[in-house]
Amino acid sequence: MNGFGLRRFTRRGFLSRSGWFIAGLSLLPLIQNFPLQANPGTRVGIIKSGNRKEALKRSLELIPPPDVSGKKILIKPNFNTADPAPGSTHNDTLETLIDELWDRGAGHIIIGERSGPPDSHEVMEEKGIFQLAREKEVEVINFDHLAEDEMVHFDDERLHWRNGFHIPRILGEVDHIIATPCLKTHQFGGVFTMALKLAVGIIPNVGTDYMRELHGSTHMRRMIAEINLAYSPDLFVVDGVEAFTTGGPASGTRKNAEVTLVSKDPVAVDAVGVAVLKQLGSTRAIMDTPIFEQEQIARAAEIGLGVTDPGQIELLSDGEPGEAYAEEIRKILDSE
Repeated sequence: MNGFGLRRFTRRGFLSRSGWFIAGLSLLPLIQNFPLQANPGTRVGIIKSGNRKEALKRSLELIPPPDVSGKKILIKPNFNTADPAPGSTHNDTLETLIDELWDRGAGHIIIGERSGPPDSHEVMEEKGIFQLAREKEVEVINFDHLAEDEMVHFDDERLHWRNGFHIPRILGEVDHIIATPCLKTHQFGGVFTMALKLAVGIIPNVGTDYMRELHGSTHMRRMIAEINLAYSPDLFVVDGVEAFTTGGPASGTRKNAEVTLVSKDPVAVDAVGVAVLKQLGSTRAIMDTPIFEQEQIARAAEIGLGVTDPGQIELLSDGEPGEAYAEEIRKILDSE
């Protein structure tokens, strides 16, 4: 049993159950952070560069974030462990993104995440996140150290989760969320871990049995996709400067992919990410399964989280190397 005793929260009923909001809090941020049906075509930007800082800046020019002027922004990184990228989000990525957001006029910036199985605080300490936060004047929220009144319960009739799950209240209180996944395979049942699987980190681990339920279920990959019904980042910037083509999520066969992907659509960006793994050469689960038959992607498309077909994905870049690489990825997408 989980350790939270909060009232039930559903997408269908959130307007009538808004009493869990703190006094005076507008419903607008929460409404904005729920996913809408994808547009018929979705853009995925491809930056070809081995320089993380340069690639992140270029990605935000190619597909900009929403207007952050005066807004509260939450960055959702990958801190599953403290292992070097792509085991976790590279600190250069975080520093550059934070600088870009301040330069664009952000009013408040939060890094929000939890780790697992290692202790979240220890992972953040080992990665130097608290020091980085002090230097960059941003807040850090450990999703595993939240009080009951800082959490809400999410449920939806489409979930394979037995009784839904709790998520941090802050996800509905910020104006925008930007996610920074890594590009890698996942040897413990996920097959791959990029934008969709990054959402697992919004579910608390300490004091709950959620991870036992997830990893013990035959619907594991579907359940991963379904977590994304509970929050909706405005932008995904996937660091594939280095990628794991086998193993993962903490360690594996490392290849210098020198690619950064950017999109507003988690399904589209994961589909392109899987195509990148195919181009690099990866596990049988990656190589032998059509991209839109991968259970994470198929389920996410089925429940309206993004594109439903590779033909709906528009690839773009900002220079000849990226455009040439995008052509390679386009061929892989079209071949399936």
